[in-house]
Amino acid sequence: MTDTQDYGLVLTRTFDAPRELVYKVWTDPEHFGKWWGPQGFSLHVEKMDVRTGGIFLGSQKSPEGHVMWGKFFYQEVTPPEKLVYIQSFSDESGNTIRAPFNENWPLEIINILTLVEENGKTTLTLQGGPINATEEERAAFEQMRPMVQQGFGGTLNQLENYLESQK
Repeated sequence: MTDTQDYGLVLTRTFDAPRELVYKVWTDPEHFGKWWGPQGFSLHVEKMDVRTGGIFLGSQKSPEGHVMWGKFFYQEVTPPEKLVYIQSFSDESGNTIRAPFNENWPLEIINILTLVEENGKTTLTLQGGPINATEEERAAFEQMRPMVQQGFGGTLNQLENYLESQK
């Protein structure tokens, strides 16, 4: 990872669930596919190998039937407290491709997820932003950051609802 500056996107949410459960639903394909992604989208998990050097490969399907593939490349996995992964759009074989919605969208986004438990509640912090990016890619990310934050907010709402269903 060549860029280690402030990543621009930081989200924090506290869940009424133990850290081990939050970590499990983030790293187990049986759970992850039931809450991850924009509201109304479905997620198909093709592969999920959560270990340092492992990958996630999956596709999201919009309510209109549009399919987008994506992958994570896990940089650091420290159960149950930390995940660091590089996220990219991909084809169904896992080859990195440009985002279908913006030709200047960064090819690689780093995500740093930390989980801290206190009194049975877990605080999740997610930091993210472009790495190995051109100025145009950084500008595209910055321009869309409010939408990215809103999308992740909805995803975290779905996570919260899913965690409630697991009690």
